[in-house]
Amino acid sequence: MRIAASCLVLALTLVPHLPALAQSGPLQQAQELLQKGDLGGAAKQVDAYLAEHPKDARGRFLRGLILSGEQRSDEAIKVFTELTYDFPELPEPYNNLGVLYAARGQYDKAREALERAIQARPDFATAHENLGDIYAQLAAQSYTQALKLESNNPTAQKKLALVKQLVSSAPPTGPALSGAPVSSTTPSASR
Repeated sequence: MRIAASCLVLALTLVPHLPALAQSGPLQQAQELLQKGDLGGAAKQVDAYLAEHPKDARGRFLRGLILSGEQRSDEAIKVFTELTYDFPELPEPYNNLGVLYAARGQYDKAREALERAIQARPDFATAHENLGDIYAQLAAQSYTQALKLESNNPTAQKKLALVKQLVSSAPPTGPALSGAPVSSTTPSASR
């Protein structure tokens, strides 16, 4: 069973824990372009901003979101990983790493990243939800393996059916950024 793309939420919002953006600044403009689906325009704004402010957490985070939206996950993973080194107290980069790893089927890495997000901020509901989705996927893999070893195991069959039902009943998450979250085509990212 493959985890539903809509199960995990990728945070495409600028997190409240990072320094505030100027209402009319380049990052605000980039966020508005991202909300409109203009990834190229948003990238130009962010890249120009980062040329002058290369260590800015918000700009780098937004750059990672844009890369995620452009399906450039290797580069997005690099951006979010570097953010976790420079700002280990921020949960959002860890959460987004978890989302990206889950999209690749790397559930152990996703679990680890999400646990780090929760460690950084225990009240981070999105990370808890994403971690639940990862556990459901890992459970499905284990039940599937149990059935490969013992195909007539009725208990494993029932449990696998329940997990599949749980994962398939998750509401789809669509791109929508409005000062709050924007979703990707994978796990639930930071909101």
